[in-house]
Amino acid sequence: FYTFQTMSYSIDVYRGEVKAQRNIIDFGAYVTLFPQLIAGPIVRYATIADQLTHRQTTFDGFAYGVKRFVCGLGKKVLIANNVGLLWSTLSAEGIPASALGAWLGILAFGLQIYYDFSGYSDMAVGLGAMLGFRFPENFNYPYLSRSITEFWRRWHISLSTWFREYVYIPLGGNRRGLPRQLLNIAVVWVLTGVWHGASWNFVLWGAYFCVLLMVEKLFLKRLLG
Repeated sequence: FYTFQTMSYSIDVYRGEVKAQRNIIDFGAYVTLFPQLIAGPIVRYATIADQLTHRQTTFDGFAYGVKRFVCGLGKKVLIANNVGLLWSTLSAEGIPASALGAWLGILAFGLQIYYDFSGYSDMAVGLGAMLGFRFPENFNYPYLSRSITEFWRRWHISLSTWFREYVYIPLGGNRRGLPRQLLNIAVVWVLTGVWHGASWNFVLWGAYFCVLLMVEKLFLKRLLG
């Protein structure tokens, strides 16, 4: 998160989309913005450039921030931690899994990931609101998606937006024909896998979603439409 935010600042200044920050205190506040630095959302400098110097802390904004923080804390402590215990039990070595147990484990793991990550994002948005910042939303009911493309527009929205703005579109996006678009998708998803972790497991994870998205764009888009 630290690296991506700093990169977005440098790239936006290079593009002329934002002015270089001359105040070391304001720049330091952006780079080390503690509410969302650990778990996101990834905040582009252009999003909060004005807020660094002109934000207002109001009673209503602070109350909203407290509500979002408590909601996120509840997601993490009450839901994610407990379904995580269920997943840990079902996935423990030496415990034979029935078909029902395997599906229950998959469901528990999916819920744990969502409520853990979205809970942290809610807490970050809430802390930001308490301090007068308006951070972008990071999740939008992703498990209600009707396609893989829609899912990644709803899940970890700030990461998907970052790769779209700074990798996919600069490579040509979908403007240079289908073969180039598929290549751009492959590049983005290999990098997405590496971003999640520097190991082959995550590279293969990125390749897996890359293949799903390609199949969707080539064959399934018309059916899902």
